[in-house]
Amino acid sequence: MKIILAAPRGFCAGVHMAIDSLDLTLKKFGSPVYVYHEIVHNQYVVNLFRDKGAVFVDAIDEVPEGSVLLFSAHGVSPQIREAAKQRKLHAIDATCPLVTKVHLEAIKYAKAGYTILLIGHEGHDEVIGTMGEAPEAILLVEEEQDVDTLVVKDETKLAYLTQTTLSVDDASRIIRKLRGRFPTIESPPKDDICYATQNRQEAVRLLSDQADVVVVLGSQNSSNSQRLRELAANNNGKPAYLVDGPHDLSMEQFADAETVLITAGASAPESVVQETIDWLVDRFGATVELQQIREESVHFPLPKPLRPFAKESQGT
Repeated sequence: MKIILAAPRGFCAGVHMAIDSLDLTLKKFGSPVYVYHEIVHNQYVVNLFRDKGAVFVDAIDEVPEGSVLLFSAHGVSPQIREAAKQRKLHAIDATCPLVTKVHLEAIKYAKAGYTILLIGHEGHDEVIGTMGEAPEAILLVEEEQDVDTLVVKDETKLAYLTQTTLSVDDASRIIRKLRGRFPTIESPPKDDICYATQNRQEAVRLLSDQADVVVVLGSQNSSNSQRLRELAANNNGKPAYLVDGPHDLSMEQFADAETVLITAGASAPESVVQETIDWLVDRFGATVELQQIREESVHFPLPKPLRPFAKESQGT
């Protein structure tokens, strides 16, 4: 068996920033540190931090007054920020800057009187946070067929935004249909789908034809990981599995596989990639070939309250 190891894969800059933020917050304040929703959508990472003393909550009223609270990488609505303020919480914002960009675009368009069509998945933490910026001005578009039933007040004041972790192909199809129905619809000068999502999808698109089986490391509630699995399955019609780690795999899944492509979603740690490689090497004598499609050098700074502490920690 040969393993093709896709690059880029795994943690993006936003995930690195969020995880480093939670790690430093625990070191600075001790446990418990409360986190609004999962820090990132990965069970391995969540369980690791839970063991360190992080407490993940889905409502602000679950956090005792005066406690330390971290906002996750997916962002939150103004209502959540206000609720945290009312409970006198020490809030640290680990929202990915690319998600913040979408929030600011929503605010800008809403203030200018636009109706905003947000392309995304209902119930996703990022979508909930973005819609909370201007709920009266935003309509959610999940699929192409939703475009046909849209009712807007003024077609001359219309803009679209997208969730950052969508399938590039799916989003493009919806955008084409929106432009077909609303030729004057506006959009930000730069795409909202994040660089890491696009790069990981590009790697799967280019490499999956070489593989008999594709393994995507990531959790089931990770939107960008799900899109990688779907893309792999649709690209070559061969088996594609989304797993948290090798414990989710079986020998039977690789019975006839000569070549396996391994990649990881933007919230999946490299340690589970290596564990999966070791699992295949031990059982099938697999060899590993790295194929790098694109270089990544993006880095996001830590939230301001953590920057001085980060420097102190590095110096000790």
